[in-house]
Amino acid sequence: MQQLAVVHTRALDGIRAPAVQVEVHLSAGLPSVSIVGLPETAVKESKERVRAALLNAGFEFPARRITINLAPADLPKEGSRFDLAIALGILAASGQIPLEPLRQYEFQAELALDGQLRPIHGSLTAALAAAEAGRSLVVAEENAEEVALVEAAGHYQAGHLLQITASLNGKAEGGWRPIAHQPPAARPATFPDLAEVRGQQRAKRALEIAAAGGHNLLFLGPPGTGKTMLASRLPGILPLMSEAEALEIRAIESVAGQPMAVDHWLRRRFRAPHHTASGVALVGGGTRPMPGEISLAHQGVLFLDELPEFDRRVLEVLREPLESGQITISRASRKATWPARFQLIAAMNPCPCGYAGDASGRCHCTAEQIQRYRNRISGPLLDRIDLHVEVPRARFEELAATGSDHGEESSATVLQRVEQARRRQWQRNGCLNAQLDSRGIERHCRLGSAEQALLGKAMERLGFSARAYHRILRLARTIADLAQAETIRQGHVSEALSLRTLDRSS
Repeated sequence: MQQLAVVHTRALDGIRAPAVQVEVHLSAGLPSVSIVGLPETAVKESKERVRAALLNAGFEFPARRITINLAPADLPKEGSRFDLAIALGILAASGQIPLEPLRQYEFQAELALDGQLRPIHGSLTAALAAAEAGRSLVVAEENAEEVALVEAAGHYQAGHLLQITASLNGKAEGGWRPIAHQPPAARPATFPDLAEVRGQQRAKRALEIAAAGGHNLLFLGPPGTGKTMLASRLPGILPLMSEAEALEIRAIESVAGQPMAVDHWLRRRFRAPHHTASGVALVGGGTRPMPGEISLAHQGVLFLDELPEFDRRVLEVLREPLESGQITISRASRKATWPARFQLIAAMNPCPCGYAGDASGRCHCTAEQIQRYRNRISGPLLDRIDLHVEVPRARFEELAATGSDHGEESSATVLQRVEQARRRQWQRNGCLNAQLDSRGIERHCRLGSAEQALLGKAMERLGFSARAYHRILRLARTIADLAQAETIRQGHVSEALSLRTLDRSS
């Protein structure tokens, strides 16, 4: 009778799925089950689920001393994802199923007490890693739709433990079923249309520039002027994601336990956490590091409304991912790195009451109160936001226009210009302008003597930092791309400077 069996599975470590070998050994001694290899509570409890599942499925649970090692032993193991692999290891070690077929497969599923397979988080990440290792992954039926996103063929789904053992025993009927590669079809966008926003041409122009170059944007204005309305329309003027980008963001959502939205397969995500969100909710973390809002907004938009109302310490943690495009969560026993290349769109009032500078004269805040309110947002964070745009109250004539009289451009029209500008950037830079490094700026954002003189005077007068200088150059390059200009001209630099006017009041 077989005494030792090895079954392949995978753990979850951030967005990675490191390989784990479940080694099951049967030996003489008092009947017992020991699980070693840094298992946490849910893993230790799997022996009870496995015992009940095997007995209820009609198998024998060996009355032997059973030692289960989850290798590598220095990698923490969490969750119920190892249930199926442990059950198959016990069956193989006791000779109830053949050992040889197990070598070419990986198994991930939770077991119910009756032997049914239940879904787990992170199956997409595991499927990608299994395909890269040249093995097929077997998952619960509920995970099949997600695994079907992986282009590599050879993954399987099952609803019960008996289906898996039937296939391993070579039975043609009653076994697992193959999962065909079938990415969801792109659906027409249903984001709110930019044409619904009346007036606010300057703010709309800033939104178009932000979409074209991937720039961060801050709206400042009194309540009710349309800041949130404008921000919610940004996804509608952003190009759809590529399948590779969509697969990456879906892998993050899978690890976070987010349901799969077929309609949103290629659309860029729009995340809008409330200002009471904690630092862990925003950037990720916890005892078992999980992705936060900035990672769930990867390749998409993170909208922070009422920016000064967020805890300052929470906002400060955004500074590093805004520069690097990723966030690393470190804990005593582990660390996890999550991608976080998001586009930050923020909105705020000019003062505590919200009406500073408004023509109605309703504001009675003192200069000290206004300064204290704005100081809730640090200078280094503001420095990382490319566009600072005021959103004043719309005129009555603009709001009252009906039908075709308002003449507002639709999101579809703006999207065409954004896509053209982005194509120019990818062909020239290999990335969006907002992601240009210092070498790329030096190569692709060169200025003529007149443009240099204009920017030099502005820097002296407004006291821009070196970071702000580089961001203005990136911004001017995007404005030039929208104008289909090969070189950056004075008008492009002037517009870029005018879109950072709030630096003087922050």
